[in-house]
Amino acid sequence: MILKQKYFIDSHKGITPLFIIGLIFYYNQWDNFIALIYLALHGTYGLLWIAKSRIYPDKQWENKTSILYGLTIWFGLSLYWISPYILTSGTNFFPILNEPNYIFYTSCIIMYIIGVFLHFTSDMQKHIYLKLNPGNLITDLMFVKIRNTNYLGELFIYMGFTLLACDWLPLIALLLFICFIWIPNMIRKDKSLSRYPEFEKYKKQTSRLFPFIY
Repeated sequence: MILKQKYFIDSHKGITPLFIIGLIFYYNQWDNFIALIYLALHGTYGLLWIAKSRIYPDKQWENKTSILYGLTIWFGLSLYWISPYILTSGTNFFPILNEPNYIFYTSCIIMYIIGVFLHFTSDMQKHIYLKLNPGNLITDLMFVKIRNTNYLGELFIYMGFTLLACDWLPLIALLLFICFIWIPNMIRKDKSLSRYPEFEKYKKQTSRLFPFIY
């Protein structure tokens, strides 16, 4: 059997809602409304990711991998489970807000929804475009101003449910992913796209992740 990176990523995404339910059950937090909201957001994201992986997979995660590296990916992704642990166990490591209001939680949900749109729509465009127009640079629609709209969407998604924990620790974990995985991937992508003659012009007209900032 050929092991692919997506097998480890997809299995982790799929088990995440079950893990969160397990935490809620273990700590008897069925009346914890914020924990249930977290389950709804992070849990559905995991299921959406699996659906996306089956319908329009990302070639990046189709790469072959060893069991050791695959398990490293799997356990690395488990850093994202810090937030539900904080919410269900009542443990606070480095609190951000003591009493967040409803506006804060509403903002988190809005951020998550925007992130889902940006992430899944841009990945769908990329999949269809490369299938119908192989060998061409994508420069329009979801990628007209940002070269990595899918990563921007993923950032909003993770910020949306990570902030629900109101603790700096899961945000630090997210920052580690951004610094050591996301940004290097974006840099490698730019190097790969540099083979297109029109890339330099496109690069000058776009941002890597945030419009007008980075």
